[in-house]
Amino acid sequence: MITPESWAPARDIIAAILMLIGAFMSMAAGIGLWRFPDLLSRMHAATKPQVLGLFCFLLAIVVELNQWVWLPVFALAWGLQLLTSPVSAHMVGRAAYRTKHLRQDILIKDELAEVVDEAMKKQAKINIHVSNNQADSSN
Repeated sequence: MITPESWAPARDIIAAILMLIGAFMSMAAGIGLWRFPDLLSRMHAATKPQVLGLFCFLLAIVVELNQWVWLPVFALAWGLQLLTSPVSAHMVGRAAYRTKHLRQDILIKDELAEVVDEAMKKQAKINIHVSNNQADSSN
């Protein structure tokens, strides 16, 4: 029969392995931020391994505490991180693209260029239409 006392050494080993994996993922994110050449690559390095690293750390805490009541709290924290990290990375990438803070020479394919050009043309047509209406109403 497995008792909490007999489970303690295995629990410590599992928690240590999870913490090492989490630390490795966080370190990989830090190295990626330092080594990658442009904003988009750095953004990718900051978001992808960090979410998995956080998951491993939170799971290690749950295993080490041996109180499963904390599992929903940590699952909620990880879920929120999982939801917000890609959204924030997308917004940073989009802002970088619009303000020209990225290196065009290392992009393989610029899929956003067509969308931005089309939006600019549509906005130009709206601006012309509005200025024509204002000119007509002033006469």
